Amino acid sequence: MALSIGDKIPGILGLDQEGKELKASDFKGKKLALYFYPKDNTPGCTAQACSLRDGYKDLLKAGIQIVGVSVDDAASHKKFIAKQKLPFPLITDTEKKLVEHFGVWREKSMMGKKYMGTVRTTFLVDENGVISHIIEGRNVDTQDHAEQILKIIDN
Repeated sequence: MALSIGDKIPGILGLDQEGKELKASDFKGKKLALYFYPKDNTPGCTAQACSLRDGYKDLLKAGIQIVGVSVDDAASHKKFIAKQKLPFPLITDTEKKLVEHFGVWREKSMMGKKYMGTVRTTFLVDENGVISHIIEGRNVDTQDHAEQILKIIDN
């Protein structure tokens, strides 16, 4: 079941790198950029996370909270956060519940080999927990993702 624009996000999002449960209600009255990425410490995912880190103050000023999600475990997330000095939480989705619920766990292909993985996707969520925009796959600008989100929110 994939979520679409106009859908409400689930009440419970998952556990962050510290084991703290993140819920949709934690972001009530705020905009949320919930971004799903394939893997900690890979080139594209690092570029995306660093863009969000570098634009974090501007995103907060615009009222946008950032939360990342991957199927990596808490230990991997903690290392990624420490190495890249990320100021936002990363949800551990090792059981693939959230990636499947949002419809971003799909068949992918690399060098002719097919496998299941996370399709890089950012869900922009309004103050009421409703998805307002979806940026998916190659449309995600990993180098300038913070600016990309700000331009969409401004329109």
